[in-house]
Amino acid sequence: MSEKKKIGLIRVLTTPDQELLQLHGRMIESCFPGLSVESRCIADQDEGIHDEASHAKALPKVLALGRAFADENVDAVYISCAGDPGVGILQRELAVPVVGAGTATAHVASAYGVSVGVLGITDDVPEEIAKILGGRIVGSLRPPQIHTTLDLFRPDAMDALAEAGCALKSKGAKLLLLACTGLATINAAPELRRRVGLPVLDPLRCAATCLWTALC
Repeated sequence: MSEKKKIGLIRVLTTPDQELLQLHGRMIESCFPGLSVESRCIADQDEGIHDEASHAKALPKVLALGRAFADENVDAVYISCAGDPGVGILQRELAVPVVGAGTATAHVASAYGVSVGVLGITDDVPEEIAKILGGRIVGSLRPPQIHTTLDLFRPDAMDALAEAGCALKSKGAKLLLLACTGLATINAAPELRRRVGLPVLDPLRCAATCLWTALC
């Protein structure tokens, strides 16, 4: 058996909970056994990234951690955030592939060639997703009670997400793009597919597919 490819995974939510910290990596490894993931989180981002200020605050820390992973000879760096902080900069700097959840998911959505509804935790579509999909985006919604990734753990979160998904469907969306990797944490995609009746793109799985394709 060939040696597994090592991924340096950056979480933008600061957490002391090792189970939560390692969850995205374990999900990737379960989908693609040829990948081995080491997960680390940036410091002092207890609510993750959810607006321009938190994105700007996270950026230098993401860059530092990405460079540190590269110095440790990982085969690729993955930034597990649909806002893609630092992805473009690290892609230009590092000699290994750098994948961001947002751009990966947007490219998969583009391959469908249909109208896209964006469902996330911000009022605006993440910049890189908007650049890639452009006019294919028919709408973007954030449930009113969800402001950060932590709100996705509320008991009423899934009902609110499903309601927003149905609203995007009514606007003409033929595909839902989940614009927050916290939605992968709670495994929202299967339930939203069932309730909304549309294909739903999970950003973690889209990014994992890109990593596997690039390395294996």
